Amino acid sequence: MVATTTTTTRRFLLFNSLLLLLLLLLTTTTTTFARRLHESKAEAEAEEIVEGSELDQDVETADEQQPSSQEEGGGKLIRFDVGMLDGEDLPTTGSFVVSSQEEGGGKLIRFDVGMLDGEDLPTTGSFVVRTRPDWAPIGVERFEELATVNFWEGCRIFRVLPNFVSQFGINGDPSVQSRWMKNLEDDEVKTSNVRGTVTFATAGPGTRTTQIFINTADNEFLDGMGFSPIGEVVSGMDIVDRFYSGYGEGAPSGNGPAQYKIQSEGNSYLEKDFPLLSYFLTSSFV
Repeated sequence: MVATTTTTTRRFLLFNSLLLLLLLLLTTTTTTFARRLHESKAEAEAEEIVEGSELDQDVETADEQQPSSQEEGGGKLIRFDVGMLDGEDLPTTGSFVVSSQEEGGGKLIRFDVGMLDGEDLPTTGSFVVRTRPDWAPIGVERFEELATVNFWEGCRIFRVLPNFVSQFGINGDPSVQSRWMKNLEDDEVKTSNVRGTVTFATAGPGTRTTQIFINTADNEFLDGMGFSPIGEVVSGMDIVDRFYSGYGEGAPSGNGPAQYKIQSEGNSYLEKDFPLLSYFLTSSFV
């Protein structure tokens, strides 16, 4: 009886050992299979990225549309890659593109102004005009030519009527002014005289020379009178609004400067009788 029990016990233990060995083999096989399946899936995903993922395709498309030095209409597209977005280090990066081409094919001209508000230095400021040859090619050519020869330097803004116009363009040296009295042909009016636009003054059709005004309000009624804007103030209208206006309308309608005397006597007349007029210190292309 004892021998039989011992034999049965041994057989039971052997069976359990075989069962445990079988379970261990099954577990190992399952783990290996799962690992190989995961590795195969990862390799497939890696291969897909190498061959061209959606992200890579988006980058290629962006590069085709916005190359860092592509010329467009005479200008260039410049790409800036930026790090530390939101104040965080990589990979918080991005990029933006700036066009160096001026709108309408024009140029930027900066005017530095003295005697703002009728006060002497250091009450100075500047504003920038963008010329628009697509609006008025004849007028723009003359305006840029005058800037090239420094015609504007020292010119007084002799007629400042708030919420209407600020007018300038008679050189302080009568001998210089006399060289620029040839009239220009008129440009077609292609845009409206809204606030910030820059326009030649006229005495009627075909009479434009050097006098300019900046619209300091929306003056659409001037459009039908043949006043064709040649550009626009793109920065510094707050400076334009500070041109000294205390003398009011010019003679003979008001007590301000008489244009014929500016042309004949220049800045000597203005400095004596109208010393508070704002004036241009310099002008330059930017």
